[in-house]
Parts: sequence; structure tokens; C-alpha cells
Amino acid sequence: MIHPLPRVVLTTARMDLGLKNKVALVAAASRGLGRAVAEELANEGASLVICARKQETIERVANEIAAATKAKVVGLAADVSNPDDVTRLTSSAIHRFGRIDILVTNSGGPPAGPFEAFDLEQWEAATRLLLYSSVNLARAVVPGMKERRWGRILNITSIAVKQPVDNLILSNSLRAGVTGFARTLANEVAQFGITVNNIMPGYTRTERVEELATMMAVKQGITPEEFVARWEKEIPMHRIGEPREFAALAAFLVSERASYITGTSIPVDGGWIKAIM
Repeated sequence: MIHPLPRVVLTTARMDLGLKNKVALVAAASRGLGRAVAEELANEGASLVICARKQETIERVANEIAAATKAKVVGLAADVSNPDDVTRLTSSAIHRFGRIDILVTNSGGPPAGPFEAFDLEQWEAATRLLLYSSVNLARAVVPGMKERRWGRILNITSIAVKQPVDNLILSNSLRAGVTGFARTLANEVAQFGITVNNIMPGYTRTERVEELATMMAVKQGITPEEFVARWEKEIPMHRIGEPREFAALAAFLVSERASYITGTSIPVDGGWIKAIM
């Protein structure tokens, strides 16, 4: 069991990122990195629409973030792998706030396993979850962003895009597809004041990483703590990251101050990726 640090919603004074009165849609925000990003944007003064698959869960999270930050937060149930849900989600957000200025795409990860473990149906499900969800969310918000000549799209991908992780063939393959899509879209919409970037989390203290560590530990006959220690040995900082460290960069990339940064993929990994660039 990985013991997370207590959840902290930061409210200290900080640089003004120009996010007050902006409207952000953050997908898969009931826990983990999505929730951390939502909290950070709310602290910066943005209004939020957040989603997850279960209405009861996302309403509770929305109420918690609103109470802690005084931001306007709406929680809606949506499965981002379902195009109809994406349409309903984005339409509801626009009806509630009039526009979507910031889009943060995110989803749960597909199953772990080697190539021969997955059939075509599982590949198609993973494609809907990772690639099509990003495409469909972007399709829904880009026209309004172009009309207003301002927008931010940020895709949460993975370090696996630059350095594939063993036993994660679905994630390795499809998150790379998201990266290619985002890099191309960035060029197409740059003239309209819209930036499109990717942020690549490394091993971070989230429920998803805890579940993956437990699964791998069982297969190898060791404890989850021992398995996490192996990850930490590979990381130059010798620790896994905290969600709020990831969220700090996410907030900057969708801010007014990051207006000349587009088409990038930036890791938040404690130095795990070995490549020069």
C-alpha cells in the first residue's frame, strides 16, 4: 500500500497567471492528476466543469473543491470514451458558463499487459479511451476558441510517450498517437491565439499508480512498497512525484503567461526520462 500525503489545497499568495474568470473543463477529475489540476485552476480563480463516470462521486468532488477555493465548480457524469457523453458534457459546460476557455483532456489508463494479452476489441476500447476522447473534446471546443481568438488545450499523456514503459503496450502506443494529433493541431490553431500542449506525468502518488504497483508486486511476489522502491531507484530524485507538483506546471501551461508555448510535450518525472530532449 502506498501511503499518500494528506491532500492539500494550496491557497497561499502566488504569481497571477491570468486565469480569473476563465472557464476550464477538466476531464477525469474525481481523483489523481485530474483532481489536482482542477484544484490548482480553482485556486487560480478559474470556473470549472469537471467530469467523471459517476455523478455522485463527481458532485462530491466538485463541492469539496468549491468549498475549499470559493470557485464556481460544476460536476457532471461523463464517460469521455463515449462521443455522445462528450457532446453532452461540452454542451452543458457552454450552457452553464457561456464558453470553454481551457480544456484539459485526461482519462483513466488502459489495462497493463504484453502485446498478446489484448484482442482487437480491447485495442479499440483503448483507442476510444485515450485517442478519440482527446480528439472529440478538442472538436467540441476549438470552434469557440477560434471565434474568441483565445484558448488553451492541454493533454495529460505519459512519460511512456518518450520512453516506453514495459508491460504498457496499449498506453505506450495510443498516448503517442495523442501526441502526434496535438502537435499537428497546435500548428493549425496557433494563429487564433490557441495553444496545444502535452504534459507527461512520471510515477506520481495517485490511485492509478498505487493500483499498478500492487498488480505488478503480486505478479513478482513482493510487496507494493518494495515494487515502488524499485521505481524510485530509477528516478534521479529517488522519490515519486506528488500530484500538486504536476498540477503546478499544468496551471502555468494553460495560463495567459504561457501564450508563446505551444506544440510541446513536457515531462514531470523527477528526471526519469533519459533522453537529452
